[in-house]
Amino acid sequence: MRSSHCVERLLRALVTVLALAADPAAARAAVLHLYNWNNYIADATIERFERVCACRVQQDYYTDNEEMLAKLEAGATGYDILVPTGNAVDTLIKQKALRALDKTLLPNLRNIKPEFLNTAFDPGNRYSVPYAYSITLLGYNVDRLRALGLPTDTWALVFEPRYLERIRGRVSVLNSHRELMGAALRYLGYSAQDRDPVHWQQAKALIVRAKPYWATFSNSTYIKELALGNLWVAHGYSNDMYRAAEDARVARRPFAIGWTTPREGAVLGVDNMVLHKSGPRPDLAHRFIDFMLEGPNAAELSNLIGAGNPNAQAMRYIRPEIAANPDIFPPPAVVASRLDVLRDLPPRERRLLARIWTEIKVH
Repeated sequence: MRSSHCVERLLRALVTVLALAADPAAARAAVLHLYNWNNYIADATIERFERVCACRVQQDYYTDNEEMLAKLEAGATGYDILVPTGNAVDTLIKQKALRALDKTLLPNLRNIKPEFLNTAFDPGNRYSVPYAYSITLLGYNVDRLRALGLPTDTWALVFEPRYLERIRGRVSVLNSHRELMGAALRYLGYSAQDRDPVHWQQAKALIVRAKPYWATFSNSTYIKELALGNLWVAHGYSNDMYRAAEDARVARRPFAIGWTTPREGAVLGVDNMVLHKSGPRPDLAHRFIDFMLEGPNAAELSNLIGAGNPNAQAMRYIRPEIAANPDIFPPPAVVASRLDVLRDLPPRERRLLARIWTEIKVH
């Protein structure tokens, strides 16, 4: 059965190649331009879509919403689909940078869990379709921290000198002002979405005090460094911690990687597929979104990197140990009481937060 399936796949791929070769103009035109997070879709999923649509997917990557927004504001064009987090969707809508969805082309939108629809940043889902989500939390070397007797369920681990002095140079935090400030605000007892300038200054002081103990600000390298044992604690995304744990397990490292949502609360980031106005192929973009809304295709990302999944039909295809993990799929009570979804900030507050971030980085 396996060899027969492979032959069938090869034949379909050959038909696609021959069809495009017979019409060079069509081959050039049938390209979907996807601007996505690093390692945020399975290669097999892309290959399957390319066969279905007789097209090619061209991907560019970013590691932070601010990086993506800055590139677009600097004049980057031609992207059919972006995958921003909710607060960045909010920004793009306000900038009138997005193309409204044609929901008649998205019959599989019905597969999305109701709690992920009709969001505050996009009422009625005029522009956005939920793709995946993660919790910004703490990943750690289980064996090292157990030996040191350090707590793993609190932001104090990355903010308090009494703990940091024992893991100096073995800690990384996200290179994202919204995420790091959000963690500091939560530790101080505020919402990650808090907009009080006084509270922002308190969060800044907390971060500046802890900064000398940290090894780096990183949005991606902490996955590898955790898995190698070079880092013992990392502030990052739940799906990245899953990948670090899997990498360490596969490599037979003499330690395990764990991850925990701090008891003070954290950020829930829902990433969404949206259509950029400059994209030349909205037809292919709609086909891609509807394809990704099919249960098996949506599940592939969760099985690959441990991402949370807003697709109800995907759940039956997700590996049980992933679907049962509360730090990947948090219970509703945890979502309601301990997790914040970031929103966009007004321009004046964005400028103030950017200035605070610059002061943090140069301090």
